[in-house]
Amino acid sequence: MKRTARILVYCLLTLTLIAPCALSQGLAETTPRSVGLSQERLDEITALMQKHVDDERIAGAVAAVARRGKVAYLESVGKRDIENNVDMSADTIFRIASMTKPITSVAALVLYDDGLIKLNDPVSKYIPEFDRPDVLVSGQIRKTIPAKRKITIKHLLTHTSGLTYHWDTQVGPLYKEAGVTHGLIQDDSVLAEKMKKLAGIPLLHQPGEKWTYGLGVDVLGRVVEVASGKTLEEFFQERIFEPLSMKDTHFFIPDDKMPRLAAAYAPKPKGGLRRLGSEPVEEGSLIYSADHPYVGRRSYFSGGGGLCSTVGDYMRFSQMLLNLGELDGKRVLKRRTVRLMTRDHVGELSENQGFGLGVSVARNAKESGGLDCVGSYGWGGFWYTTFFVDPKKQMIGVCMAQLHPEGGATLNNRFKGLVYKALRN
Repeated sequence: MKRTARILVYCLLTLTLIAPCALSQGLAETTPRSVGLSQERLDEITALMQKHVDDERIAGAVAAVARRGKVAYLESVGKRDIENNVDMSADTIFRIASMTKPITSVAALVLYDDGLIKLNDPVSKYIPEFDRPDVLVSGQIRKTIPAKRKITIKHLLTHTSGLTYHWDTQVGPLYKEAGVTHGLIQDDSVLAEKMKKLAGIPLLHQPGEKWTYGLGVDVLGRVVEVASGKTLEEFFQERIFEPLSMKDTHFFIPDDKMPRLAAAYAPKPKGGLRRLGSEPVEEGSLIYSADHPYVGRRSYFSGGGGLCSTVGDYMRFSQMLLNLGELDGKRVLKRRTVRLMTRDHVGELSENQGFGLGVSVARNAKESGGLDCVGSYGWGGFWYTTFFVDPKKQMIGVCMAQLHPEGGATLNNRFKGLVYKALRN
């Protein structure tokens, strides 16, 4: 073989080995026009992100849009660390908080596909302490009555269990007294311990009679642990992250990846941003801290809010859902299970939005702010992250920053509308 030919063969072999690794970090890229999107309209997202940075509403953000399986837009704006002058980049790691919930819901549905759990199973089958829950009598301090029915797995998935969050004025103080946390602050215990304590606290309302956003997906995470015989971290890694090549999604960030974690900020009362560090922040009964992904014992795997991830990883997770459970030849869920997950299950129990098994669902144009996105689904996170998937338009959008509270920021609220504005056909 001549030297030139040997070099060519070597290069081809090298590319063959490198390409899958490179592609595993995200989805293939394309031009907006090739998938029916307008570059000029997508540039409006960049302009909005930049204005938020210039106005000191956020430190920086990363946003991506994919259509028909390919990324047509990916932009990073601003800083991931203002104080150390580190630019935001596509590989920045973000605290995704409640965007953990769709992942935990998928984990439970993997077990559903495996035949290890059923949607109508009582939670007490896996956590016996939930066998006889009590319900608060509305308007009466700490007076309770027995629940009419048991909490089921479906109640957890649809936020109809009667569990709520710490901001609720009736139940929140009871959660705080019991030391029950939520994934937004360091907790040196484990899910098994805290979910037993949660089971002893009254429900806000009867199971199945109202939609109330709450700690049900943390309970679901414990159900996954019991049914699988693995920690939630282990189950995520084996059944979701490894098959989907989500290499940068973790409950606790490895030391070598810590430089890529975005700093978290809060708005100052008179404008500008204040960096959040290890100090706990109290909002009534809700206590949170920005250091939860990297300090302490690293043993509490909050299924409702504990993960950190990148835009690229979450795009891959979203594309798996859009593909009805499969990505790059790796199947995570059955097709019919994804369809079950992403349709409305709450009906009149929720006035403002539909909700499936772990994701919100757009039921009509009115609920969607006039957007032509009925059937789309998604969710957001405490630290100012959001995503959506539209099966009809074969489209995904993910936008991540690190901010709480949102103050005057409007990026997340306007992101989806700007993406739909970019549609050409």
